[in-house]
Amino acid sequence: MSTYDLILKGGRVIDPSQKLDGIADVAFAGGKVAAVGANLAPGPATDVRSVKGYIVSPGLIDLHTHVYWGGTSLGIDAEEFCRTSGVTTAIDTGSAGPGNFAGFRKHVIERSEVRILAYLHVSFAGIFGFSNTIMVGESENMRLMAPRDAARVADANRDVIVGIKVRVGLHASGEQGAAPLNIALQVAEEVGMPLMCHIDHPPPSYEEVLDMLRPGDVLTHAFRPFPNSPCTVQGTIKPAVLAARARGVQFDIGHGKGSFAFKTARAMLANGFQPDTISSDVHALCIDGPAYDQVTTMSKFLCLGVSLNDVIAQSTVNAAHALQRPELGSLRPGSAGDATILTVKEGQFEYLDVVGEKMIGDRRIVSEGAVVGGRWWHPNDSKQFAKVAAA
Repeated sequence: MSTYDLILKGGRVIDPSQKLDGIADVAFAGGKVAAVGANLAPGPATDVRSVKGYIVSPGLIDLHTHVYWGGTSLGIDAEEFCRTSGVTTAIDTGSAGPGNFAGFRKHVIERSEVRILAYLHVSFAGIFGFSNTIMVGESENMRLMAPRDAARVADANRDVIVGIKVRVGLHASGEQGAAPLNIALQVAEEVGMPLMCHIDHPPPSYEEVLDMLRPGDVLTHAFRPFPNSPCTVQGTIKPAVLAARARGVQFDIGHGKGSFAFKTARAMLANGFQPDTISSDVHALCIDGPAYDQVTTMSKFLCLGVSLNDVIAQSTVNAAHALQRPELGSLRPGSAGDATILTVKEGQFEYLDVVGEKMIGDRRIVSEGAVVGGRWWHPNDSKQFAKVAAA
């Protein structure tokens, strides 16, 4: 007798981790993926949902979010965001530092039904002054750099901390340039974790930052507009970018309020350079535009010519690889029991980048529902996903 808790029946399963793209059922049991195949048989207690006509992907991973709601001014509510955007794993990137991570863990991470993992900021209080009225670059004050505290907190919270975060650039680190990055790299080396680096306006330069990053480290805001763009005015890719990719540096989108331009993306894609990961950098100042959410950011790349399978890979298995969490981003049996139900709408859709350029796209990826921890997880059990009678 089947012991499946849930079966998603008859959807188009796109799982780049297994090179799957075809009609199949996906079953879950004990909070994990149990099977993928044709005509999986339910038991009398199995929750069966027909997803015929929909896409079933591994649970989407947003590699760059800010979800320390209530603890930082830029934080948004992770569960509300994930319900509407199909994200089942939100990676908070430096909202909290070692001085306030305990509160983030207790009051947000541990209470959340969706998975929240974090890059710990090397600055003592994380990103503490980020709003429409107050904007303080936490990396500008070197007295706030807390390498010993960061190493201690990261080591003690390895179940939820996946790496070290630092922000450098004129807005984040002022005249300190790359000095905070040097400190963060020392912490990352000490605890044996990857680092994620934010870059904004120079100083430092894009090239200087890339030259410091190690294999497995992540450069977020990788498709920035000028200044500190990865490409030249002639539309070629800077040599430092190609050298960094060759040695294993990961390039993440991190759209956000000021860090993604269609002009840059078109140049990079025209040269065959796709991002390793697509992420929204969703926070309080961009959730109502121009970033909105993960599926909107994915849609922009779909309309720029990236294939649907690649867009899904960049939001699932590639992100899991960057996190060094192979149990995520996949529908292999034994993987975390997360899935996202998607559709691709056709029509005329307006998209906006951070410099105000509008693009009219002919497709839009829409999240229709999600499975979290092997359970159907959606704000309403609408008719299109009504339960199917079990055997």
